[in-house]
Amino acid sequence: MANKRALSWSAALRDLKDDRSRRADVREERLKTAAGLRGSPATTLSAWRGRSGRRYVVGVHELAEPELNEVGEAVVLAVRRDPAGIGELVAVAAAGQSPRERLHGNWIARARHRGATEMHVHRLAETEAERSAIVADLDAEPSAANQA
Repeated sequence: MANKRALSWSAALRDLKDDRSRRADVREERLKTAAGLRGSPATTLSAWRGRSGRRYVVGVHELAEPELNEVGEAVVLAVRRDPAGIGELVAVAAAGQSPRERLHGNWIARARHRGATEMHVHRLAETEAERSAIVADLDAEPSAANQA
């Protein structure tokens, strides 16, 4: 007599949905395709998963004001790493072309004070509205502290 277990697809899909809802926090997800490219700073890539489940690919840079001045229109994330190398989002803001939309040096100072050592830059948002939506999606606790 063979033991056959009937798979309940509805139960499996419910479990999958429950697992996704538990993981709805903002987190970094290393890109598997970038794993072998670590030798070149030009190819340092990562990704962040927002509360909505959307993934944002970012370039990883040193947290430095000259780097920040070269960003242009983008979403900028200040990141610190724990001893295990896991990235934690410290601050997120949108940067634009006009001086009003530029990030200020005090944004870097506040991020450094909170332990940030890296700047992750997402450049694929084309409009100010898209950048604002991404900031809202990645900002676990929306506050004035994360604004430029």
